[in-house]
Amino acid sequence: MRALGLVFTIFVMLFSVACEKKEEFHGTLYDKPAKEFCLTGWKDGKEKKVCLSDFKGKVVLLFFGYTHCPDVCPAALQVLAKTMNLIPEEKREKVQVIFISVDPERDTPEKAQKYTEYFYPTFIGVTGSPEEIKKVAKDYMAFYKKVESESKTGYLVDHTAYIYLIDPEGNLKLLYPSTRQKPELMAEDIEKFL
Repeated sequence: MRALGLVFTIFVMLFSVACEKKEEFHGTLYDKPAKEFCLTGWKDGKEKKVCLSDFKGKVVLLFFGYTHCPDVCPAALQVLAKTMNLIPEEKREKVQVIFISVDPERDTPEKAQKYTEYFYPTFIGVTGSPEEIKKVAKDYMAFYKKVESESKTGYLVDHTAYIYLIDPEGNLKLLYPSTRQKPELMAEDIEKFL
């Protein structure tokens, strides 16, 4: 009888563990507080400070790139635009995409904003001084490096291609490397935070 009780207890414990709902994500779970930053954006025809804390209560999708990028940046911004379109319209105002230019020599706040708006009207493009960009990139473990090129645009910038998801409480929750940047899966993850 004692053996039967033990078997029953083990069964109940295993069943409880199996039934426990564990949140699964398509991005790589990171789950650390996001570092605050304030950079320069463009709104209503003038420069404006844009801080991460301005978007507390929203899901923020962060991407580091530059407007002369020939491939990675347009592809990532297209993925983000498709992702936005998959989120129910009434929830889209709770999601903000921020594009941080790692090329402050060529990308003005106005240029960064116009570039991102081309992909989706609510996207925000920001930049800053070389020192400000270096600090934000370091805080988010983002790499970038100017590379000389024979391109018509002059030099290129090698850079990290991650999309960072910051939850409404300001925690860096998920990282999406380029291989996991699928609009349907990202939209599914985003909705878990809305």
